[in-house]
Amino acid sequence: MPVAEKKTGHPYISIDPKISGGQPVIKGTRIKVLEVAVKYELMGMSPDHIVNEYPHLRLEQVHDALSYYYENKEIFDRKYRDDQLFLTQLKKRYPSKLKAKVA
Repeated sequence: MPVAEKKTGHPYISIDPKISGGQPVIKGTRIKVLEVAVKYELMGMSPDHIVNEYPHLRLEQVHDALSYYYENKEIFDRKYRDDQLFLTQLKKRYPSKLKAKVA
């Protein structure tokens, strides 16, 4: 017998086209769910450390952001890869003038 997947409610996450281009953010802030996920996943920061970095956040907001990220991981990971590709293309098109002067 198949098990029905239950979606979790996310009381601390909001999506508004007028805020951060419609990306999911922590409600009442402009902190994107993806920013929290990058700090946790790639930078190895603990939820407590993230709260220390953003002292206006509460721990439950960070945990809700991480929960939302993991429920939508494929979408967020694709967005992150696309953003990184875009930045790489920009760096090729507009090389650093400072690096050129130092070299």
